[in-house]
Amino acid sequence: QVQLVESGGGLVQAGGSLRLSCAASGRTFGNYVMGWFRQAPGKEREFVAAISYAGGRTSYADSVKGRCTISRDNAKNTVYLQMTSLKPEDTAVYYCAARSGPARSQQSPDYTYWGQGTQVTVSS
Repeated sequence: QVQLVESGGGLVQAGGSLRLSCAASGRTFGNYVMGWFRQAPGKEREFVAAISYAGGRTSYADSVKGRCTISRDNAKNTVYLQMTSLKPEDTAVYYCAARSGPARSQQSPDYTYWGQGTQVTVSS
């Protein structure tokens, strides 16, 4: 079992920045590919970013590429999502997720463990 707890969400004006954190406990954090997903009201959950076991490889959705950076600190069992130049359309609940396979999948069913989510609201 892996327990994931997100933090860092909040209300920010368009153009602002936020850094989300996801703290993991349980099994060895470094054995998991980590991802960030988001879900806006009335929409399906969508992929945001993913990072490999050691952090050397990352993937991003086109909608956030160049504005978001995913990183991880395996010594602290934490994955981060730095978001800049935020837009109102970035408003959503953001979830971190973990999967044991090697691929930085963009498909939510491929992830086994999920956090409870943190709300990000971007005002115009």
